[in-house]
Amino acid sequence: MATYDATLCHRILEYRIYKCSSYSSTYVPENILVDKPSDQSSRWSSDNDNHPQFLILKLQHPAIVKTITFGKYEKTHVCTIRKFKVYGGMDPDNMMELLESGLRNDSVPETFDLKHVIGSEENYFPSRYIKILPLQSWGPSFNFSIWHVRLAGNDDPTIVKPSIEWVNSYRQREVIRLCMKHFRRLEQPEVVETIQRVTGVPLEDPRLSVLYDLLVTQGDHCQAERFITSAVTIGLLNDYINAQSYRAVWTKLSSSEPKPGMRGGHQMVLDPSTEELYLFGGWDGNQDLADFWTYNISAGKWTLICRDTETMGGPSARSCHKMCLDPYKRQLYTLGRYLDTQYRSPDNLKSDFYMYDLATYKWTKICDDTGAVGGPQLIFDHQMSMDSDGRAIYVFGGRVLVPLVSTEDQGAVVNSNEPIFSGLYSYNMRTGAWTRLACDIARPNLPNEPTIRSRVGHSMLFHTESRKLYIFAGQRSKEYLTDFFTYDVDVEQLEHITLRDFGTKDSTHVPAAGFTQRATIDSELGEIYVLSGLSKDKDKRDDNVQNSFWVYSIKNNRWSCIYRNENVGEKYWSKMQDYEPCPRFAHQLVYDHVNKVHYLFGGNPGRSCLPKLRLDDFWQLRLCRPSQEEILKKCKLIIRKHKFEELALRNSIEALEYLQTQISEIIDHSDEEQTKEFQLLVSVLFQTKDQPDSNVDETSSTDSWNSSLGNILTAHKNLTPRDIHIRRRELYDKLTEFFPENLTQPRANLIDLLPL
Repeated sequence: MATYDATLCHRILEYRIYKCSSYSSTYVPENILVDKPSDQSSRWSSDNDNHPQFLILKLQHPAIVKTITFGKYEKTHVCTIRKFKVYGGMDPDNMMELLESGLRNDSVPETFDLKHVIGSEENYFPSRYIKILPLQSWGPSFNFSIWHVRLAGNDDPTIVKPSIEWVNSYRQREVIRLCMKHFRRLEQPEVVETIQRVTGVPLEDPRLSVLYDLLVTQGDHCQAERFITSAVTIGLLNDYINAQSYRAVWTKLSSSEPKPGMRGGHQMVLDPSTEELYLFGGWDGNQDLADFWTYNISAGKWTLICRDTETMGGPSARSCHKMCLDPYKRQLYTLGRYLDTQYRSPDNLKSDFYMYDLATYKWTKICDDTGAVGGPQLIFDHQMSMDSDGRAIYVFGGRVLVPLVSTEDQGAVVNSNEPIFSGLYSYNMRTGAWTRLACDIARPNLPNEPTIRSRVGHSMLFHTESRKLYIFAGQRSKEYLTDFFTYDVDVEQLEHITLRDFGTKDSTHVPAAGFTQRATIDSELGEIYVLSGLSKDKDKRDDNVQNSFWVYSIKNNRWSCIYRNENVGEKYWSKMQDYEPCPRFAHQLVYDHVNKVHYLFGGNPGRSCLPKLRLDDFWQLRLCRPSQEEILKKCKLIIRKHKFEELALRNSIEALEYLQTQISEIIDHSDEEQTKEFQLLVSVLFQTKDQPDSNVDETSSTDSWNSSLGNILTAHKNLTPRDIHIRRRELYDKLTEFFPENLTQPRANLIDLLPL
């Protein structure tokens, strides 16, 4: 069984070209073995753009291939592959899909994770051959070009050899299981028993064999319901429930005075150990604020800790700063702020750094100017993340504030009219020392110092399990960035994540670039949450802007949109103001990872007619999946509809009574869709063979199950025992979809695998 990937040591894997579909002129496939981004001819180029075009690489030794990296030409190029697939396996004629993705049309190399574990126990999948299949180039009707390919993984025989043996054994096992499933479908249980006895390979979990006997052999729907009830109770359907999409449930929170006033650009953190939320500073439309508040979640009450933190030895009034919380020592850190142009004198541009102890209620000024001790200069719209286990704080990006006049910055003249972006820094909480891990690509840097594309308005989150920073989106000058990358804090390595990146405004696959995003992370669940709302750019706002909430699965490398409001303009928000928050920017969103709840406060609604307007509304967001009770009810309804079908074939009166009692009690009659479905069941029951077929057709557009039953009843067909068996088997197959795949019979069918 594959353990956590950190135990799989990676190294560059050597390979040679095994086969290619075609090549043009001197652009031979061997060119991809070397990385020469400045040499336009150092690439493989297909002879044409007809499909399929491919490259097959043969590894020097079988290996567990973890990543593939594509090097690029130093400039954009029309032949760069925009979409592609990667396959792998031990046999060049029998490979499994490992990746489907695409390359950006730029000069930055891109690294992709390849699927390298299979089976319910996630065993390593070995490969000797890797096939790259281009699907589309950036230029329409242009040949496909690949400049360089690097493979990384592990070819240690002590790991690879057991994996090869396991895959061979797995394939043999699956063939046997497919055969058993096939003979059971043909109602030949003696053959199934013989195969199982001789091979020792079970078709499925014994508990599901009991369900098969109850449903298919005996037709005992009542006992089948009891079985499903027990399965739900002991958690056999939990994997199915956890795979369902979230549903966003907003609740507007109200509390009595005192409470924080309207503001944007404030900061909030949440202490899960005490279930208290802390809010500091912001801009109320006229001035910066220095008030400091706490909200007790269980009591639903705000408390003003201090009206002016500066009088308590804390930071001055500010906005566009950042805060993070050390949950172990229960200490809050804050850094950065925004200053209007007229206040940007050298004396005011010191980057003070403060800590607040939640236990002693005391502020401590850690540093007068972090820029003077190796840390960031005074910045705003940056991001700050806490690594409690590593006792470090990470600060990335943000715009550096500089005086009105030009000044010297590390030997270079800086024009205050040109935006300057801060790099990536770490603060050692044990020693109090700052370290610059990477500088911005446009800033002067030391020889061999790593560079990073800095930005403002981005998101940065620390994943405690993988010990990586996840960084995405943001803005650099007038460019809205669409990249997504990680930074491993232990090995100081940056890795790009490519999933078509961030999309356009109308994207349905990933959050839209250019809109204010607030992000949180649940390291335990391996999920990142993003609330996308209003753009700070006035030119990008319109009357139809929408809120949307996204979930990114770190394991599956996939975004899902779970909420998007049905916005139809200002009238919509007037009606929904107590049911969901309106789009905004400069707000704050925090996450309680223990209770799985988000909290949102304030922000700027971006009203051009009221430029000073800020919000003071306070919201709770719960992400809900179907409960065990809801899934049980769904399974019961499937079973009872099937029983109704069998009754209707024998006795319409008995079927009607069953419909009015057993099915009616499980239908939610307040739900319009379920009510319509119930009414269609009644109408289908009383169809006769004299009724025109159009009625059945009309029903089929709404419910295929009702259609199939209607066809049976109107034809007055007497089903054979074989027909009954097939329909019960289909019911069983449908119910097994709720169970984990490692417990069920194979999803595939033997007959479907035979080529025609």
